[in-house]
Amino acid sequence: MASASELAAGSKLTHPKFGTGMILSVDDTFYKIYFYNNEEIKTLARDYEGFTVDEAKVPDFPMLTMKDVEKAIREALMQTAERAPIVPLGGKWMGGNVVFEPNDDSLQAKEIPMATFFHKIVMVREKLRVLEQNINNHPKLDDEDRVGLQQYITRCYGSLTTFNVLFAYKEDQFKGSGS
Repeated sequence: MASASELAAGSKLTHPKFGTGMILSVDDTFYKIYFYNNEEIKTLARDYEGFTVDEAKVPDFPMLTMKDVEKAIREALMQTAERAPIVPLGGKWMGGNVVFEPNDDSLQAKEIPMATFFHKIVMVREKLRVLEQNINNHPKLDDEDRVGLQQYITRCYGSLTTFNVLFAYKEDQFKGSGS
């Protein structure tokens, strides 16, 4: 029999004041219990010893605390965040700037750090890779549709080969249909 502090949702118990109830949810310190007599939900400490267990349900997996959930969410967010993998910028470009100069002299030039520009290019590459994976795994696309969409992605990579000069290593560069 599980101890009163190790019960899972669905366990039934009797409280001296509130009567018979069922545990709806459990966290690391409290039970949320629905009591039938007064049709109320009460929160009781898991270590409270004033009730008797009528029907114990034990968790079929380890109890998760709020800290466990927060950690899992944090890890998932880090894995899916819009962060590019570490791809080194070619040495000759480090610390440099990209300058966009309009033909119209009345307009101001736009200057951004090369590292920022490079990061945006790498993010485009990563998003194309995710799109490619989604196309390959999409349940409603047939092979002909997949091939057609893959050709567009390959052409996008080909258009981006202009920026290969920025990459420190050849294996990080864009490859179109020609290579």
